[in-house]
Amino acid sequence: MTLHFTSDSHFCDIRILNLQKRPFASLAAHDDQLEQRWNETVKPGDDVWHLGDFARGEPEKIAALLSRLHGHKHLLIGNNDPAHTAQLPGWVDVQHYTELEVAGHKLVLCHYPFRSWNGDRRGSINLHGHSHGRLSPMARQIDVGVDVWDFRPVTLDQLLAHPRGIPRPSPAAGGPPPEPA
Repeated sequence: MTLHFTSDSHFCDIRILNLQKRPFASLAAHDDQLEQRWNETVKPGDDVWHLGDFARGEPEKIAALLSRLHGHKHLLIGNNDPAHTAQLPGWVDVQHYTELEVAGHKLVLCHYPFRSWNGDRRGSINLHGHSHGRLSPMARQIDVGVDVWDFRPVTLDQLLAHPRGIPRPSPAAGGPPPEPA
């Protein structure tokens, strides 16, 4: 079992194509590509923490999508997650905030980035979404959003390889993020 993190997929949400200038010709292409990249990355037995803004739209369509995505899915509610998205039966659990201990690292997870967080001066790491890669990086604070990570979930090892922030992927959204300078 592998543990993955992601956020801000904005499935079924036409607004995201214009707000973030995502490189997809249509919402259908966007959703298909994000679903494909998720399932290429995540195996059925893996765990995925989605840090908010999963999807908007018709509950039946979102439920069908959620059932096609690999992994045991945990949701941390974002500002664009309507109540019906959070209430779908495909989530292992739904919350606003959580703390995890993973491979000796204390992780503080929330949709929103924090200015300070529990254990920030003792080495804990804040994983967040919401900002779509637009914030200046802070030490031990990492944006796990799809806009930053080639539109796919990432592992803790991938995140820790870039502890002060991650360069955005190329405009074509192909390949992994570039290595830091």
